[in-house]
Amino acid sequence: QVQLVESGGGLVQAGGSLRLSCAASGRTISSYSMGWFRQAPGKEREFVSAISRSGGSTYYTDSVKGRFTISRDNTKNTVYLQMNSLKPEDTAVYACAAGALHTTSANTYAYWGQGTQVTVSS
Repeated sequence: QVQLVESGGGLVQAGGSLRLSCAASGRTISSYSMGWFRQAPGKEREFVSAISRSGGSTYYTDSVKGRFTISRDNTKNTVYLQMNSLKPEDTAVYACAAGALHTTSANTYAYWGQGTQVTVSS
């Protein structure tokens, strides 16, 4: 079992930055691919970014490419999402997830955090 806890969310003006963290406990995250997903009110959950076990491969949804950067520190059992040039449409609850496969599909991730709220004001 892996327990995931996100932090770093908050309220920021458009154009600002936030760094989300996802701290894992229970097992080392080096065994897992990690992903970030988000869900805005009234919308379905959507994929944001994913990183492979080693960190050598990353995926991003088109709307965040060039603005968001995913990274991981396996020694700290933590995954990060650096979010720059934030837009109001980035407003959502962001959750991290751990899974065996390096994919963009939420169905392949077995463990989920509770999420952290990100609100971007215009």
